[in-house]
Parts: sequence; C-alpha cells; structure tokens
Amino acid sequence: MSRLLEGHGELGALMRMATLVERAQEHLRGHLPEEMREHLFVGGYHQGRLALITDRAAWLTRLRYEQPRLLDLLHQLPGFEAVTGFTLKVRPVRPTRAPMRQVRRMPAKAADEISSCAADVDDPGLKNALERLAAHAENSGRQ
Repeated sequence: MSRLLEGHGELGALMRMATLVERAQEHLRGHLPEEMREHLFVGGYHQGRLALITDRAAWLTRLRYEQPRLLDLLHQLPGFEAVTGFTLKVRPVRPTRAPMRQVRRMPAKAADEISSCAADVDDPGLKNALERLAAHAENSGRQ
C-alpha cells in the first residue's frame, strides 16, 4: 500500500498535495492570532496561488491585511517557494442540526383498541404489525 502512495501515479500526487496543504495550514495557523486560527483553512494550490478559505467575511478582511506576512511565512517552508499569492474565499460552515424529534404518545385506551383489532384480523402480516404497534404503545405510554 505504501508503494502505491509513494509512486508516481495520480494517487501518489494527490497524497503529496494533501500533505503539503496540511503542512501549509498548520504553519499558517501557528502564526495567526489565536482567535483567528480555527477559521483558516487551506483549500488547495492552483497556478502558483494557494487558496485560503475562511468561514466569515470578517476573517477574510483580516486575512487580506495579513497576506504579505503570510506569504513570507509560507516561503519559509520547503516546497512553497513558488507560491506567488493567495486566493481568498469565504465558505460559511453550517453546522449540521439533528432534526427535532417528535415524541408521540398513545393513550392506553388506544393501545387496547389496536390489540383487540389485531385479535380479530386473519392476515398474519397485518396482525403482527398491529400487535407490534400496540406493544410499542404499551411500553412507552402505559404504566
């Protein structure tokens, strides 16, 4: 597996690029003010420019002022001497929200009605489904 990653193929080149991007991100974050570090991401490298991504426009404005210093810092890293500038982008990160859970309650009387319906049904699949539904209601709604 390591021979595949170290090879001269596309996967090897992709892994090398990912390693370089990660090194650049760690290096740049290490030289930014602490409140700004977690908002900077290196997105990639294209035609001599390194893409810097942030989650809000306010951080992007601060990055604009930091560009000359960040470029000097980046040139200190081996492999980044050819970087001529940055492409700055804002990509808001929206945290995933779990859907609100709707708790439904079934009164004990309703569970009794479903159980009696299940007793009168001949279809085994429907009977089984009604019994499961009634049992579920009994477990969560009855005391």
